[in-house]
Amino acid sequence: MLQRYDERNADLRYWVNGVLRHRDEPGISPFDSAVQGGDAVWEGLRLYDGRIFGLGAHLARLRRSALALGFEAIPSDGEITAAVTETLRANGMRDAVHVRLTLTRGVKVTSGMDPRLNRSGCTLIVLAEHKAPVYDTGGLRLVTASVRRPGPDVLDPKIHHANLLNSILAKIEANAAGADDALMLDGRGFVAETNATHLFAVVGGRLVTPLAVACPEGITRATVLDLAGADGIPAEARDVSLTEFYAADEAFCTGTMGEIAGVTAIDGRPIGTGRVGPVTTRIADRYVTHARANGTPVI
Repeated sequence: MLQRYDERNADLRYWVNGVLRHRDEPGISPFDSAVQGGDAVWEGLRLYDGRIFGLGAHLARLRRSALALGFEAIPSDGEITAAVTETLRANGMRDAVHVRLTLTRGVKVTSGMDPRLNRSGCTLIVLAEHKAPVYDTGGLRLVTASVRRPGPDVLDPKIHHANLLNSILAKIEANAAGADDALMLDGRGFVAETNATHLFAVVGGRLVTPLAVACPEGITRATVLDLAGADGIPAEARDVSLTEFYAADEAFCTGTMGEIAGVTAIDGRPIGTGRVGPVTTRIADRYVTHARANGTPVI
C-alpha cells in the first residue's frame, strides 16, 4: 500500500513560525531540534467541510507531550489554531484535507543534545495537504513485525513524539513481505498497534482493542469506543494476543489519516470471511458521519 500523490499539492504552502513558504522552499534550520535529534511532537488533523474533528483533543495531547519533554514557550491553542487557519486559507482548502502539526523544541545555538542549547522557543510547523483517507477500503493485509513497540519503561508512548524510527523499521518489514502495514507487538508479546494505526478485533459481536500501554492513546480509537457504546456494541480495552486476532470475526484499524479501515488478513491468515465485515462497515460509516458533524470550525 503506497499513498498516491495528489497533483493539487504541487504548489502548496506550509507554515513555519509565522511565515508561509512554497513546498519547495526550505524553511527549517539545520540547527532545529527536529533535525538534530527528532526532538519534536506532532499531531495529525483531518478537515471536513471547514471543520477539524477532535481539534481540542489533538491540541491537548500535543501540549501534554510538549510539557513532558520540557519544551519552553509552547504556543497557545489559539495561536496554533490561527496558524492552521492561515495555512488552509493560503492553500484554498476546505475539505478532504490532512494537516500535520509539528512542534519542535526549537533552534539550537550550536549542535548538541543538551536542551539548554535551545534559547529561542519552539518551532511550529503546519503542513496541510489535499489527502483523502489513505487506505484501500477493500481491506488491508498485515504482517507481524519483528520490531516491538517500546513500553513506558523505555519511552512512554503517551509522549506523541516525532521520532518514528521504530515504526519505520516495522513498515520496512511489511513492505518486504508485500503487506500493506505491519502489526506490532509490545515487549510482552501482546498486540500493540500497527506501524501507523490502532487495532480493533470483532469477537462474537464485541469490539476488543489492545490497552494503550505500548502505543499512543489514539483519538480516533477513543471515538470508536464511544460510538460503539452509544450504538449498543459492547467494547473493551484489554491485553489481546495475536492468536485472538487470527481467530477474530473481523478486524480493523483506526487513525486520523486513514479513518476506519478493515483488515482482511494477518500473516497470511484470512480474518473471518477474508472480506471487510458488517461491524467494521457500520463503525466506519458511523465514524465518518460523526466526524463530519462534530468538528471545530476553522475556515
